[in-house]
Amino acid sequence: MGIPDEVVRTLRDARHVLVLTGSGASAESGVPTFREAQTGLWEQFDPHELATPDAFHRDPELIWRWYTWRRELVARVKPNPGHYALVRLAELVPKLTLITQNVDGLHQRAGSKDVVEFHGNLFQNRCISEDLIVADSDTSTAVPRCPGCGGFIRPGVVWFGESIPPQALKTAASAVQDCDVFLSIGTSSLVWPAAGLAETARDNGAVVIEINLDATTLSERSDHHLQGKSGELLPELVDYLTL
Repeated sequence: MGIPDEVVRTLRDARHVLVLTGSGASAESGVPTFREAQTGLWEQFDPHELATPDAFHRDPELIWRWYTWRRELVARVKPNPGHYALVRLAELVPKLTLITQNVDGLHQRAGSKDVVEFHGNLFQNRCISEDLIVADSDTSTAVPRCPGCGGFIRPGVVWFGESIPPQALKTAASAVQDCDVFLSIGTSSLVWPAAGLAETARDNGAVVIEINLDATTLSERSDHHLQGKSGELLPELVDYLTL
């Protein structure tokens, strides 16, 4: 599928582009989903029961073994052309806010700045006692402890039942009110509160553009739905903007 001229014009004239990326953007790099990652020794576990505060309190060593394994899986993959295209897009528009539901850090590895991570980051560590990111923690032990207070350290992701980080929500709320173009990429548009951002942006007059391999609940309500891989469509779109 080609890029409609109207989409190119919309982005060329944009003042503030708000981008939301979901698992589809990372899947093209080979990042496995929760369910896809449950292979080998981990097949017997339900990932939705492992990624919870209760599971960590019950057996922190088990949860750390799982997350160490997940980190090893994700560390092997690389950003795809879609990630790099968003870096280029940020250089071509007056303002771009990038919000991601992914925890893999691939946007940052591609070169994107000030990424708003709704669900945290797989490679960060957080002190449970102080609720702070710990940059210099030793994760070689079965259950790492904070070098400052001695409390347990957990992976820096948002678990089921937990809230989106307040600063991420604040940034998103401001951007969704201000943007004139909303670009939804590789997200199912089912997980809230991220799923509501497109509707809010549209209610505030923004043009909503969806790029997704499959149709979603957002597709019919978008101004433009581009069906295909973001790793192919985004570079093509950015190329048009530079002509």
